[in-house]
Amino acid sequence: MKSKPISNVAVLTVQAVVVTAFVFSYATASTSSQRLIRSELTGSSPAPTIAIPRQTPLTVEPLYDDANVVSDEELAAVLAKIQPRFWSKADPTRPIEGLKPNYVEHALRTWSIKAKFDDPQVMSGEALKDFLVDHGKWLASWGHATRKTAPSLVEETPDGASIRWGKEEGASVHHDHWLACLTEAGVSLNEPVFTPSARKSVADVLQEAFRDFRLDENEVEWSAMAFGFWIAPQKEWTNRAGRVLSFDDLAERLMRGQLRFGVCSGTHRLYSLMVLIRLDDEYHILSPEMRERSMDHLRKVRDLISVSQFEDGHWPSNWPDGADAVANPTDDALFKKVIATGHHLEWLAIAPKELHPPHEMILKAADWAIKTTTEQSDQDIGQRYTFFSHVGSALALWRHTHPADFWMKWQAEHPKQAATANPDQP
Repeated sequence: MKSKPISNVAVLTVQAVVVTAFVFSYATASTSSQRLIRSELTGSSPAPTIAIPRQTPLTVEPLYDDANVVSDEELAAVLAKIQPRFWSKADPTRPIEGLKPNYVEHALRTWSIKAKFDDPQVMSGEALKDFLVDHGKWLASWGHATRKTAPSLVEETPDGASIRWGKEEGASVHHDHWLACLTEAGVSLNEPVFTPSARKSVADVLQEAFRDFRLDENEVEWSAMAFGFWIAPQKEWTNRAGRVLSFDDLAERLMRGQLRFGVCSGTHRLYSLMVLIRLDDEYHILSPEMRERSMDHLRKVRDLISVSQFEDGHWPSNWPDGADAVANPTDDALFKKVIATGHHLEWLAIAPKELHPPHEMILKAADWAIKTTTEQSDQDIGQRYTFFSHVGSALALWRHTHPADFWMKWQAEHPKQAATANPDQP
């Protein structure tokens, strides 16, 4: 009996069914499974996956509760100023047009995902988080008809998802700043992240950050914090290039070069280094030699800020010059003074006393920061929100609390004062 030849149509039909089934299976597979499939097809090694030992990140708690640094009333006044008033007044269900991710990131790491406000103009912690993780929420601000649509903030990659960063419109300004801010805000590893075409998760962004990290990057401040909060007590990981990296490497990188180098007059490096030391207290992520080098580095900083503070209490942008910064003052704009003073107060709040300058200097710095912040108009705060947010965060830490915890209790106990705390509100 002769067999009938198979027609070309039948062959193409079977191939189409097979291809369709493969595409569907690939599209619905997990990110790790997709990596394995690609590595089999291309003959390349799959990108490494880092074991994450927890679903929510670690935290570093403040060490002090000093009402002499900032009273309840003063803290409430400062926090009223730095609330994230980012909803559009024309449509309170939409963020303001062209809302900068950097502003939202700072607001979220300051207020956390649990923040809730009575003022309808203020975005809650959940709303801030949604703007950063959901392309649709971001597009509500950046896809306006009068504005040229920017590329998405959250982008899909062959191995997961990444964050567009740099000086372009609608991007996160600093490398891994998005990740560090969500981490400090207490986001879950399983939090969904929506790109323009796929559903991913914070875990995918975190894995991509580990794989892509390089020690020769200009900014490692935020990578160091995020990595420590997620994987301690693990000390090492392997990046995409196959290089084994460690927290000793990160600490070394944070101390490299002149103190004035780095974002915000070098102060972010100090905060990140202090975070690694605090994590090392419990999880031993640094070698004993690197820990002592890190402490010595911060002792040097202590000695410099002990002689570079101005009489009114602020630290200048050239604080690394020590006494010469006062003897030969630079012509700092106000926001640069806010940067230096607020950031120093912030890392000192999580630092042991041996790293502090004389306590009266901390009191003077706090007085200057409180007075300067509360004197600003809404417009002034809005233009420099990122810098003033650090003042609010720092002062809350000095009262052994966090802005969301303090404010939600304050507005419940002082509803009239909370409602009228900001004189610029209508």
